[in-house]
Amino acid sequence: MEKNVKRTADRDTRPVFTGVYLLSMLIFGTNGLLVARISVSASQIVFMRTLLGGIALSLLVLLRGGFDKKAVRRESLWLLLGGIALGFNWIALFEAYRALNVSLSILIYYVGPILILLFSPILFRERLSARKLAAIGLVGIGLVLISGSIALGGMSTRGLLTACLSALFYASLIAINKRISLTGGLQTAAIELDVAFAVVLLYVLFTVGLPQPEKSDWLWLVIIGLVNTALAYFLYFTGLQKLPAQSAALLSYADPVSALFFSATVLHESMTGLQVLGAVLILGGAAFGELRRREREK
Repeated sequence: MEKNVKRTADRDTRPVFTGVYLLSMLIFGTNGLLVARISVSASQIVFMRTLLGGIALSLLVLLRGGFDKKAVRRESLWLLLGGIALGFNWIALFEAYRALNVSLSILIYYVGPILILLFSPILFRERLSARKLAAIGLVGIGLVLISGSIALGGMSTRGLLTACLSALFYASLIAINKRISLTGGLQTAAIELDVAFAVVLLYVLFTVGLPQPEKSDWLWLVIIGLVNTALAYFLYFTGLQKLPAQSAALLSYADPVSALFFSATVLHESMTGLQVLGAVLILGGAAFGELRRREREK
């Protein structure tokens, strides 16, 4: 009887948590729009984002009962590595936004999960099934099409390189976070943001220096730090805890799709036919591989 009541309650609240999770994905999808409106360098934007987001999420964790010190201590190495990967992940992605464009950068960035799939036999001792190989093949062809079009079209090879680096750091972050099981999701996000801030602080001190934003920058910096980081992460973990794994996997692709939509409608970016085909292969292949993996885990 109690189990039936719980199932009914879960069904009744699922649309709410679906909306919460989807909203977080749509917020993440606007990152490129904000970066385009801020005059300071990409690494300085990440500095401000990790500073504001880290403070806000850490305060939220403290208000919700504090950090699980025992879990954090046991997983401190992975949390440290995750924060380092997160910092360089965002630096590389935001650099790609500037040097290339938002549309192509986000597509290359989403090759990251497929890299995890490719190396899963080594990293997690998971067998590469025919479906996984098909997903890897589709994404690989899509990446070749987009990379080739960038090179042949005379677009920024530096942008292509930083976008590929962002995908590598994204894959590293996924692999590292799979090792974290004791520390709660929101606590993990807060700690990794704090570590990322320390890493990015050192990076900007030795490269471009501390940011000196224009007056017009402050609104966008506060939004990217508090809304697109702290609030979005809170919504993300709130929805993730209540949704089936397969539903979360499907909804997560609202992030790149919305990023493509916003970049086309707001930034007026366009893609060639070859790039559109590459986009379909990358997103379709990644979603195909991810959904099958999540379904089996469930």
